[in-house]
Amino acid sequence: MKRRSVLALTALAAPALAQEEWPQRPVRIIVPAAGGGSSDPIARLLAQAFAARFGQGFVVENRPGAAGNVGMTTAARAAPDGHTLLFAFAGPLATNLALYRDLPFHTQRNFDAVIRMGSVPNALVVGQGSPLRNMADFLARARAQPGALAYGSTGSGSSMHLAGAVLSAAAGIELNHIPYSSPAAATTDLIAGRLDSMFLGTPGTVPLLRGGQIRALAVLSERRARVMPEVPTAIEEGLPGVVMGTWFMLLAPKGTPPRIIEALNAAANEALAGPGRETLAQLGLELEDGAAGGSPAEAERFLAAEIARHAEIVRRANIRIE
Repeated sequence: MKRRSVLALTALAAPALAQEEWPQRPVRIIVPAAGGGSSDPIARLLAQAFAARFGQGFVVENRPGAAGNVGMTTAARAAPDGHTLLFAFAGPLATNLALYRDLPFHTQRNFDAVIRMGSVPNALVVGQGSPLRNMADFLARARAQPGALAYGSTGSGSSMHLAGAVLSAAAGIELNHIPYSSPAAATTDLIAGRLDSMFLGTPGTVPLLRGGQIRALAVLSERRARVMPEVPTAIEEGLPGVVMGTWFMLLAPKGTPPRIIEALNAAANEALAGPGRETLAQLGLELEDGAAGGSPAEAERFLAAEIARHAEIVRRANIRIE
């Protein structure tokens, strides 16, 4: 049976919830990031699907700050009654647990996973004027001049930073990490030739690639990205295990009634089986092979594995937040 059919059947099999049971008032979906980021369009698509399914308003509430920790804390302290949800990504859900001490939340203790909503791989890119034409050139330069090649990121512990750490460890090279205050500033320097490279997410890569402003050397995923199939994976370039990006997940405060979790999961699966799936794919999300949809239990298992993996990456790279 095709995945689309499975998702649709999952949705149809969901337990019905009487309107007077839940939701009794508008539901807020907290996003621990500023508006306009890659999380927003996915969260808003879910909000629209849920509003149509449950006959109540679902409002996306951006709560940026402290690399996502502000929004995470707000959601963790919310009542587990189904009227507050969390839509977050790999950084605050997994990486931050290894980066920060004494966080007022822990993802697995404070939240129940509802569903995965896709992933975005990082791509190693250089400016169009760079002499580095492919991954072989990049690795040769890095090995000949340890620490000379620089890559920009949106900050210590970001997926861009971790991508560089994963590639460095696998290839046995030393790269110079330069954190920027914003992706726009780093991208500007990359295009101008003031920065050697970046590990951009595919949604940010594609328009610059199509516009001839950058060159993509490899994508850090298990298989080639749907939005740029001409770019080889780092695995194809001889670097097994070099996989890094971010992923998105809907969660609810720990203790939210299972019937609400199940209803939300079914509605999200239904959205993924319909026109919303193509909308997300056009945004650059990878949705196949279990990257999106499935059961809450599957989402929980994925979350546990990613928390452990990110902790190991941070430990090996000795990344610290001062």
